[in-house]
Amino acid sequence: MNETERLTVGAGLTLLLFLTPAFVLHTSPRFPGSLTGSILGIAAAILMVLLLVYPLAKYSTRLKPHMARLVSLRSLLAFHVYAGILGALLGILHTGHKYQSLLGIALVVMMLTVVVTGFVGRYYLPQVSAELREQQSRLATLRSAFDQTAVALAGRPAASEVAPPLRAPALPGVPILQLVDGIADLEYAIGSRDAVKAVFMRWIVVHVVSAVVMYVLLALHVAGQLYYGLRWLS
Repeated sequence: MNETERLTVGAGLTLLLFLTPAFVLHTSPRFPGSLTGSILGIAAAILMVLLLVYPLAKYSTRLKPHMARLVSLRSLLAFHVYAGILGALLGILHTGHKYQSLLGIALVVMMLTVVVTGFVGRYYLPQVSAELREQQSRLATLRSAFDQTAVALAGRPAASEVAPPLRAPALPGVPILQLVDGIADLEYAIGSRDAVKAVFMRWIVVHVVSAVVMYVLLALHVAGQLYYGLRWLS
């Protein structure tokens, strides 16, 4: 995972989440139907449709060989991520913060759900997994040190009870009580992180379902605009 890509997408997502409730400060009821608003809406719709290129290239047995010759899946995934963020931003701008239509509100909610769950699957879960592996490695080191200390304690004579506090052979300078505290803290942290990871592992289900609903709502929204006419043409 590219750090620059993660920071860029994270900044875009933050901007999107702050921009969405901006209706408390600004609203423009006529903007969505204006020329500028329509251009933003059309651009957002095109980007949302182009998001389908990545799953088609990845899962379609017919298209995958042809797409592989043109562009790599890694590049398509990067485009998928950036197009999703940019399309959502353009979509929010297109609304003019006029959240009066139930269809429009549902479309915005589904669009944000798609973007957030995509961010979770692309960036958050890999980071959690990496941190989890690091904590498990540290826990294994501490347990090894504790086991070696326990063996040393079992083999010492009774006179050693008056000796200075024992140190763990594997981690010199670390008292045994500190080892116990460290093991307990890591076990609690790993358990909590495992629980969070188990919840977010369902991201792909929510992502796919919300994407399907979003495309249905988008089609209805576009059909409605065409049926009632484009105001800026008249």
